[in-house]
Amino acid sequence: MNFQAMKSIYFWEMARTRRTLMQSVVSPVLSTSLYFVVFGGAIGSRISEVDGVSYGAFIVPGLIMLSLMTQSLSNASFGIYFPQFTGMIYEVLSAPVSFLEITVAYVGAAATKAMIVGLIIFLTAGFFVPIEVQHPVWMVTFFLLTAITFALFGFIIGIWADNFEKLQFLPLLIVTPLAFLGGSFYSIDMLPEAWQKVALLNPVVYLISGFRWSFYGQSDVSLGLSISMTMIFLGVCLYVVRWIFKTGYKLKP
Repeated sequence: MNFQAMKSIYFWEMARTRRTLMQSVVSPVLSTSLYFVVFGGAIGSRISEVDGVSYGAFIVPGLIMLSLMTQSLSNASFGIYFPQFTGMIYEVLSAPVSFLEITVAYVGAAATKAMIVGLIIFLTAGFFVPIEVQHPVWMVTFFLLTAITFALFGFIIGIWADNFEKLQFLPLLIVTPLAFLGGSFYSIDMLPEAWQKVALLNPVVYLISGFRWSFYGQSDVSLGLSISMTMIFLGVCLYVVRWIFKTGYKLKP
């Protein structure tokens, strides 16, 4: 393993966060705080509890996951797209660095930045509602797996996109709606029975459900199913990334 090369790429990506602090950290934290105010205040005044948990506290895991997914995806997609756009990616590919080392560096940096934002949101939520974490080990597990999985997904999108419009297409029109419809602000048990079955086709449901279980011991699906679906999604992303580097898709001129 070429740790020096991985370290160089990783810290280069992390340095970009310091240069765009308002966009990378401050903006998502402020946006999520507004969700607490609007949803926690407006809807929370009409829905006192969900599964024995106050509505304001109930939405905390969903909001953290929503931010974690979108930030992991956007950081990773832009992180790999920009070197492609400028042509710098060919310098990286010509260096004695394997596809695994390149992926670990870019994905690791994107996941780290997303987790920093997620942690800040977690701490910020404590100022709005009381938070209880019943299973901290599982909370950290889902936190890490989600950040890494969506960073890998974003990495794939960044390689696939050949312009800035495509770079924003999937996150805006697919990922964000799936996150909102994945139980971020409600339990799928609150939906009509037919829509509950439809909701189970959404992979984000399993991520949010497992993460919420680690807080309150309440979930829409079992813990085993949540972790299994997360690992399947992670495995698919790893396979696609390996195929991209093996075939040179969108990387070779």
